[in-house]
Amino acid sequence: QVQLVESGGGSVQDGGSLRLSCEASGDTGRSFWMAWFRQAPGWNERVGAAAIDDGGSTAYESTKRDRYTISLDKARNVVHLHMKKMNIADTGTYYCAAVYPRPPFNFGATWSLLPSKYTFWGRGTQVTVSS
Repeated sequence: QVQLVESGGGSVQDGGSLRLSCEASGDTGRSFWMAWFRQAPGWNERVGAAAIDDGGSTAYESTKRDRYTISLDKARNVVHLHMKKMNIADTGTYYCAAVYPRPPFNFGATWSLLPSKYTFWGRGTQVTVSS
């Protein structure tokens, strides 16, 4: 089992920046994918924003590529999501997700941003962008 704990959510003004963190614990000594998903207010769907694998390869939802950066601190089992130039459309609950071991697919936006590919989920952290 793997436990994921998100942190770093909060309120930010339009144009501001925020960094989310996700710490993994438990049976983490294997290959993996980790990703961040956003669930917009009033929606049940979780949409992939960014993903990273154990080798440091990254993938982004196309509209987020210029503003989001996902990074991995492998020694600490922590994945960060840095968001800049934020706007109201970034508001939502952000969930960290992980799958151990990594799936038998080529890592890329096509597969790594699908919620169905992930086994473990955090409880989410709220991000609110205001004008």
